[in-house]
Amino acid sequence: MTQPPPPPPNQPPQGGGFGPPQNQPPQPPQTGGPDLGKAPQPQPGYGYPQAPQNQPPAAPPQPPPAQPGYGYPQGPPQTPPPGTPGYGQPGAYGQQPGGYGHPTPPYGQQPGYGYPQQPTMPMQPQPGGGRKTNAQLAIIVAAVVAIALIVGGGVWYASGKDDGKKDDTANSSGGTGGTDPKGGSGTGGSGGGKEKAPSDPSSKVLFQVPAPEVKNDSSVVVSGSWATDKVYAKSGVAEIVGYDPVKGTKQWTIDLPGPVCQASRHITEDNRTAVTFQPAMPTKADPSHGCSQVAAIDLDAGKKLWTKTLKTGDQLVNFDNVTLSGSTVAVGGTSGGGAFDIASGKTLWSPKPTDSCYDAGYGGGEKLVALRKCGSYDNRQLHIQTIDPKSGKVISEYKMAAGIEYASIVSTEPLVVASDVGDSAGDGSGISDFFSIDNKTGKLRARISAPGEQFAAKCDGISRIDHCLMLAVGNDRLYIPTEEHDSSGGNYSRTNEIVAFDLATGKQTGQRADAGDGYTITPLRMDGGNLLAYKRPPYDKGGQVVSIDGGSFKQTVLLENPATESVRDVETSLLPEYAELLFSQGRFYMSAVYASERRPSSDEKEYLVIAFGTD
Repeated sequence: MTQPPPPPPNQPPQGGGFGPPQNQPPQPPQTGGPDLGKAPQPQPGYGYPQAPQNQPPAAPPQPPPAQPGYGYPQGPPQTPPPGTPGYGQPGAYGQQPGGYGHPTPPYGQQPGYGYPQQPTMPMQPQPGGGRKTNAQLAIIVAAVVAIALIVGGGVWYASGKDDGKKDDTANSSGGTGGTDPKGGSGTGGSGGGKEKAPSDPSSKVLFQVPAPEVKNDSSVVVSGSWATDKVYAKSGVAEIVGYDPVKGTKQWTIDLPGPVCQASRHITEDNRTAVTFQPAMPTKADPSHGCSQVAAIDLDAGKKLWTKTLKTGDQLVNFDNVTLSGSTVAVGGTSGGGAFDIASGKTLWSPKPTDSCYDAGYGGGEKLVALRKCGSYDNRQLHIQTIDPKSGKVISEYKMAAGIEYASIVSTEPLVVASDVGDSAGDGSGISDFFSIDNKTGKLRARISAPGEQFAAKCDGISRIDHCLMLAVGNDRLYIPTEEHDSSGGNYSRTNEIVAFDLATGKQTGQRADAGDGYTITPLRMDGGNLLAYKRPPYDKGGQVVSIDGGSFKQTVLLENPATESVRDVETSLLPEYAELLFSQGRFYMSAVYASERRPSSDEKEYLVIAFGTD
């Protein structure tokens, strides 16, 4: 799986970063991908994800032994050389400090100037009933405790095993996908997509938005991008701006009192969404004001509909997560979760100090799913609850095995959860296993083993509960990419594939979409029964967006970007695992999630957004 990025420029490197373990040499890459006809087995070699260089050569030179060719993903140094960081590069926006399983701050809540501080975890009593939250505070428990609990309790999953059997170590009880930009699921089978191939897929740059100015050696979150029929909207520094989707001219600006912390990736049928943000701009003297504000945004009108807060006792709740299901905005964090009606701002539910459990966050889209934490720090249990968006009433519940500290909600319909069980992924991706759950009954359908050295996807189960990248769910299947490996084309070319898992059986379906020599392929989203994917280019070509037929897995090119060096440099700086990539109505938008102060020694242009289209 893909490792988390190094810290922003003003942050020291954290554990769990890029590259192989310290004091161990990297393993040479192996030829060929995983055996797609049987359960994946751990492989030596290309389990260490690499980060690409921004300056591809005019022709592929000879790389040093045991390293992929220049112009292909490379392992960055622990500390980037002066003058090199730019958007999408180590030490720049879109890259979180630390690694999964380490005490890193939540996404959108970075330490230092411009970031809120790490919230304190509440001490939880023994598991009990109810859905509201506990307001007591406590310390964060080291990840080794969770591992010891899992082993000591007799619960251990072998990450290299994928026998398709149901996992009987976790209990379930109860009664009650892959998404398009508005949360619609795939139709099942092939076809049904809205995105059609043009007569000529060759694209041009529609517009570019320069990187915002950031001062005081800081990095600022600019997470959030949305595309509607009328506008492409993108978060800036303490603002959200609506652009003409083709020309890039500004249509409106919504000013915020402080930087955005989190942004829902879902929008309603009438193009509304939600963000959380700080109530004031950080300063060196006061580097954090907390992510206590949540607002609803009308994307077409360019208006902030309302701003709300939640309290537990007399303390404002800091939000780590915001999502949307139907007309309900749900926010969660270590002090618990609550919800608002997106039209009126009416509070639907909120934390209660008497609760024995708390909602750490929610997954949105077609359904609303809560990740609820119960128990004391030495006896934690995660409850995956499908809930009614209006009332918060539990429809069904699945209880994960005791000792699993973190999980992410990949999809709510069908319901898929990812977790790094026992920190066994070993690569900072947050994923060792996927759990397919029946959200009507709360029963486990299948567990899918996804060893980190074979598969590339990424979830942030520590803070952003519904933040998973480089995967898609639809047609009752899970689509994930393999790690990069040597291609058959030689010349140090690297490539990978997308493979499909059946959510009913947990087994691979045998479907495989090859990236092609020099390309690496990443799922974007479902388009009806088809899968949309981005193919990151080799050193001498432009990237592609392709539609993959859900039945035959035949690829159709929807868009191919210019291969000019200047355009390709911007495109390849926005890595799929760290940037926001949107394909809508034949247009492809790539944008940053962090903005950093420009280094005086750098004369390279830096961009917040680059948009491509065949218009």
